[in-house]
Amino acid sequence: MNRGIITSLSAIIIAQGLKIATHKKISGNWDWKPILQTGGMPSSHSAGVASLATYVAANRGTRHIETALAVVFGTIVMYDAQGIRRHTGEIARLVNDLEDNIEAISTDYPSLEFVKQEKELKELLGHQPAEVAVGALFGFLYGLASAKLEDRKHGE
Repeated sequence: MNRGIITSLSAIIIAQGLKIATHKKISGNWDWKPILQTGGMPSSHSAGVASLATYVAANRGTRHIETALAVVFGTIVMYDAQGIRRHTGEIARLVNDLEDNIEAISTDYPSLEFVKQEKELKELLGHQPAEVAVGALFGFLYGLASAKLEDRKHGE
């Protein structure tokens, strides 16, 4: 299988696993749910694209089109993770709070006929800039290690 794909996908999986440890550190509780959620520390999106870009650059060099594609693709993904997706999560939080407030008010005004949604909007969609940076740093180091390991295997 393609070593770049393996590097990127395994970086994503490891970063998702690290979310369990960071959740424990922040909350004091062990919880397996973060492994299946978007958002949180570190960004697995950033880890995946940074590991791929680093792996490609280490193997093909910084002047090749493959490196340019991986870097530009990675930059867009990381920008989106900490920008649009994070803001969408913040809007979802406001909408959920608004619905809770309307529900509370509707008990005082029966004619309001409020019907609560079955599920709240998902709030943890994107990343804080620090989560993206840590994911990118992890991905960079992981991609570099993967490339060096491959070089060592081929050097034998």
